[in-house]
Amino acid sequence: MVNSAGEFPISCRIIALIQERNRLFSYPLDHLAERIQETGFCCSSCGACCTRIRNGHVFLLDRDAAAARAIDPASLIPAPDPEFCDQDGTFYGSGYSLRTRGDTVGSCWFLQDGRCRIYPQRFAVCRTYPYMLRRIVDEQGTPDWRFIARLSQHGSSGHRIQPEECRRIALETRGYENALLTHEIAFLEFMRGYFSEEGLFHDPYQYSRSLNRAAAGEPVTIMVYYDQGLEEQLVRAGWVGRRDSLSFC
Repeated sequence: MVNSAGEFPISCRIIALIQERNRLFSYPLDHLAERIQETGFCCSSCGACCTRIRNGHVFLLDRDAAAARAIDPASLIPAPDPEFCDQDGTFYGSGYSLRTRGDTVGSCWFLQDGRCRIYPQRFAVCRTYPYMLRRIVDEQGTPDWRFIARLSQHGSSGHRIQPEECRRIALETRGYENALLTHEIAFLEFMRGYFSEEGLFHDPYQYSRSLNRAAAGEPVTIMVYYDQGLEEQLVRAGWVGRRDSLSFC
């Protein structure tokens, strides 16, 4: 999601995301469909994409968070690396993620015996994966379009996909990317108004202190943006992988 710790003014970040959404719709859909056809990806049902070791966390759009909550409320956790922390030490995050199990690879909460137990009801990000349409900054700091995620780590390529199916996938992929950017923009706009109305502000010092407390195992309060409002969650946290990603449990 949006960068944590509020490195840039909220208004600037909103403008940047709106520009990114405009770029998304300026990218020719036929080009994405061609990339999909050229790649010819075929899922091998290995389940690798359903583990934290491959994909970090699975962020859920509001409609998917609602569906997950209806299936099993325990499946939701606040998304890792909250974007803001106010002067009182309260975190603010842009939404919910899927909980992972306590196994070595961090299997999705809904993964059972290597298969998704809610596959017909799987979420938008799961339906579009591994396809994407977003600009990723490379090691030289240059943003460029990316279309397929981690192709060499799962599935196989070179399979024939019908042109009409490629276009359907392209439309679905762009729709998901638009929904994600729109959610990010709505979150930032909400936080700008909320901080102003409540006399709060993002405090980098408190952010660092609260991160250290959370990393030490202390319970922390995080306000999660959901359904155009905030839900209060008291959670425990811990570092996942490298010591630069804070995940809640």
